[in-house]
Amino acid sequence: MQSEPMLDLAHLGHLELLTPKPEESLRFFIDVLGMTESGRQGDSVYLRGWDDYERHTLKLTASKKPGMRHMAFRTRSPQALERRVAALKGSGYDIGWTDGDLGHGPAFLCHDPDGHVLELYFETEWYQPPLALKPALKNQAQRFPARGINVRRLDHLNCLASDIKANRIFFEEYLGCRLTEQIVMNDGTEAGMWMTVTNKSYDFAFTRDHTGAKGRFHHLTYAVDSREEVLRAADIFLEAGVPIESGPHKHAVQQTFFLYVYEPGGNRVEVCNAGARLVLAPDWKTIVWTEEERKKGQAWGMKTVESFHTYGTPPIEEVA
Repeated sequence: MQSEPMLDLAHLGHLELLTPKPEESLRFFIDVLGMTESGRQGDSVYLRGWDDYERHTLKLTASKKPGMRHMAFRTRSPQALERRVAALKGSGYDIGWTDGDLGHGPAFLCHDPDGHVLELYFETEWYQPPLALKPALKNQAQRFPARGINVRRLDHLNCLASDIKANRIFFEEYLGCRLTEQIVMNDGTEAGMWMTVTNKSYDFAFTRDHTGAKGRFHHLTYAVDSREEVLRAADIFLEAGVPIESGPHKHAVQQTFFLYVYEPGGNRVEVCNAGARLVLAPDWKTIVWTEEERKKGQAWGMKTVESFHTYGTPPIEEVA
């Protein structure tokens, strides 16, 4: 008899991005992406998309090197958080409790087999906009900023890993994430995984690090409402002098319509329209892509730019 699905994680809550150029990166996220600052603490600035319900979805922290310090998931209840903590304690993946952070309560830290740090929390601060940002409609988190690209919400993130299978098993067995699509090479090696804890087709993805390094970061993604807004984002990036790495075009895996750029600190950022594909089936059957199928490139046959496969943060010469 199949075991009952584990539904303890509610959604991807936020991530902490590191940047060696904090002021330039901040101006990118506020002026170009159109995000809103919602707090400061120490060397960190907290930011949000205009319809993110929590106080922040991005913690931008000054650092010598770019990369991701941690990703965070909100659980569905205090009891769900305690269940995940109980499962992780003594597993070798547990780190321990923290008192929380600006915008959320106590959190439990752990790491995946590759070393990426995860934060699990339940208590959170719902965003209360100041009068100047109060929306006309009460079912909207804040007023539309009408600035830059106007990203709406955090959509997903992508990490690089040395062992995709080990990480997939960790996220399935300890956190209850569902595998929606994956890449399996001819020799049986798993080269990519796309996983969800919601009815979105994916909340995060891991792809194999070609260098064999562990714990690196590939990109974070904010969503807009339409393909046209992704195309307009390309114009805005051009005017702002932001280097466009690839796109706009469409992924074959997950069918995301995308555009990749680099923010001033060196991290890759994606703007996408990914809201149309939902996974509603409780018994979803994982889509498996073969090595030959992935060699065809993106959905429209465009060759993926080489840097997409080779660049991650921190840059490989800086990885211990």
